[in-house]
Amino acid sequence: MADLLSDDEIRDRLPDGWDREGDEIVRVYDFDDYLGASGFLGAAAGVAEVAWHHPEMTVRWGECAVRLTTHDAGGITDKDIDMAERLNDLYE
Repeated sequence: MADLLSDDEIRDRLPDGWDREGDEIVRVYDFDDYLGASGFLGAAAGVAEVAWHHPEMTVRWGECAVRLTTHDAGGITDKDIDMAERLNDLYE
């Protein structure tokens, strides 16, 4: 099981665009339309499967909201920070 990060570690390592909400880190990615957001979700799902770390993702018109936490650890771990960075790279 992965070790939980401290509050200071989370604050210091939180990738650009991400916020902390309790035991999760969250970000909303913006797009020009529904297909852009849906395409991002599909690509993000592939990245998540390879990493074997699956975020909660919601698509709305022009946006894809992502929530990350490590359930078996009960909070935020290196796995979440790493996945957030991978998703930011995918978005750019």
